[in-house]
Amino acid sequence: MAKHSKLKRLNLSRDYIAGNFQTPLNLSVIAESSYMSPYHFLRVFKETYGETPNEFLIRLRVQEAKKILITENYSVSEVCEKVGYVSLGSFSSLFLKQTGLAPTLYRRKLWSLSSEAYCFPAQAIPACYAYHFLGKLVK
Repeated sequence: MAKHSKLKRLNLSRDYIAGNFQTPLNLSVIAESSYMSPYHFLRVFKETYGETPNEFLIRLRVQEAKKILITENYSVSEVCEKVGYVSLGSFSSLFLKQTGLAPTLYRRKLWSLSSEAYCFPAQAIPACYAYHFLGKLVK
């Protein structure tokens, strides 16, 4: 039963990160949401989810940034702020590390594939996803 309780608390903290990723977060505050000490929380989170809370936070921010870069016409600096970063340099280097492209190049590449402005290009949607959720293959 104790393991179930710990997992429940970890899920609460993961939900907390997901719900607040646009704001500055620190390990102590996140650990508090799961009623654990910061270092114990960090260790258990990594064991359970296979990534640290910071890696999870970066992944969420980059996913949101990718979506905004394709579907909105905000500057990269504005996207940086919208996803919770204060440093454009940090945002750009983390984005590059996660995607293999700088934010501006990512936007240009995906926009060049789309026939509609501010719309995900069909080539960026895996066929299995399109087939499963849309009921057809997207061309």
